[in-house]
Amino acid sequence: MYYSRAKLFSVIAACLAGLLLCVPNFVRKPAASIPWPQIHLGLDLRGGSYLLMQVDLSSLTHDRLQSLSDSARQSLLAAGLGYRDIALDTKQGQFSFRPRDPSEKDRDLKILSDMPRAVADEFTVAARPDGSIALTLSPDAMRTRAHEAVTQAIEIVRRRIDATGAVDPEITRQGEDRIIVELPGISDPEHIKSLLGTTARMTFRLVDETAPGATVAPPGDTMLPLTEAPGQTLAVRDHIDVDGADLVNAGATTDEQTGGWAVNFTLNSAGTRAFSAVTQANVGRRFAIVLDNKVIEAPVIRSAITGGNGIITGNFDARKATDLGLLLRAGALPVPLTVAEERSIGPSLGADSIRAGALSLLVGFLLVIVFMALFYGRFGWYANVALFANLVLMLAILSLFGATLTLPGMAGMLLTLGMAVDANILIVERIREELKRGRTPLAAMQAGFERATATILDSNATAFLAHVMLFVFGTGPVRGFALTITIGIATTLFSTLLLSRLLMVRWYALTRPSTLPV
Repeated sequence: MYYSRAKLFSVIAACLAGLLLCVPNFVRKPAASIPWPQIHLGLDLRGGSYLLMQVDLSSLTHDRLQSLSDSARQSLLAAGLGYRDIALDTKQGQFSFRPRDPSEKDRDLKILSDMPRAVADEFTVAARPDGSIALTLSPDAMRTRAHEAVTQAIEIVRRRIDATGAVDPEITRQGEDRIIVELPGISDPEHIKSLLGTTARMTFRLVDETAPGATVAPPGDTMLPLTEAPGQTLAVRDHIDVDGADLVNAGATTDEQTGGWAVNFTLNSAGTRAFSAVTQANVGRRFAIVLDNKVIEAPVIRSAITGGNGIITGNFDARKATDLGLLLRAGALPVPLTVAEERSIGPSLGADSIRAGALSLLVGFLLVIVFMALFYGRFGWYANVALFANLVLMLAILSLFGATLTLPGMAGMLLTLGMAVDANILIVERIREELKRGRTPLAAMQAGFERATATILDSNATAFLAHVMLFVFGTGPVRGFALTITIGIATTLFSTLLLSRLLMVRWYALTRPSTLPV
């Protein structure tokens, strides 16, 4: 029951700090240089857009099969072995070919079995009864790659959206192959959709000069459409000489020769070496710049390019060049994304939600105050003061961390206030029991606090752990609800066991009453 000056001033300082942190939520920021932490409103309160993006995992299998088939061809040719009738089967997750000569089958099997694997047991190699050889991807390995690809896609989506200046986007995973994107304050997400729907995988490949005007791709080539010449295609080697993953920077610029918009890029050391080697060895040949399986341009290599810098020209305007630079900086999506579902919430509906939530919070708060004042008198008013401090501290902590408040979060705050009153009721009822047993006022207060504290700690500890698990494993509204409850439990313990007790103890120390008002 004794409060030292240090303990007294610590409790008061914590309450004052809470009030100070709440101010930015109600006052406009006076200057840009001043830190101004605020609670951000979620999609259901502020209005905005909701996008459910579907991940095309089949393309991941196709790309990996194509990469393995290219590696297999290179390995076989390096060993002096031939192949024919190469076929990819994305549904079965395998590619197959026939040996040039049946006597080479064993050597083909050995070379393919020795190929490096991205993950353990990624694929198996076997001869089929019809004399062909098949390389089959492992389902477990592909599931692992798919999980990693979706995780990587979420990070790239986040980087792309952050670069647009969107405030407080919420990007979460749903199931195995879906990504939820919530954009508060953005009612027209068309620009965001165009950015997210672009894979932005850029590669540099040599053009097959032996197939001019071809309509069917020779083995090892792919017919790709030309961006600036709709309806025309170009035979491009499947082998990727320089990967866009080696880009370290890209941005919009102007072409010094034409004065039009262009995109410059810079490669890392590995990309610079590869770019230098391929341009040095292929002077006079065309080098295609491929973006999402479309040839942007295919200039002729005039001389070796060793600086690691380049420029992409084309029919760009300022926005197209800026967007392409953004996409290349953020990185290519490992898998294509499509919009599976889209919803928009207008700001008027969000404002209605705020009014409804604030009204319910206010009415609930007032009812609790009236109940405590009527049933517990002076100690009930002390509990009300602690309850107000509890609400202030919850808002302060949410502001400090820039948390996003949603309707479920507001419901969690109201529930927390009701739970906080329970702790005060336990303490007062314990004090009543001790008075009935004939204890003095001071002894009754001492025993009431001691016996109620253990019960309060136990009940709040179990609730705290349960809501931490909800926050860790939940998504969307569940996380918002769990966050406010978790913070509310911490502030409830402070306001009940420290502030409420402080008010009661200071009152008793000043008045020394012969009876307690309970």
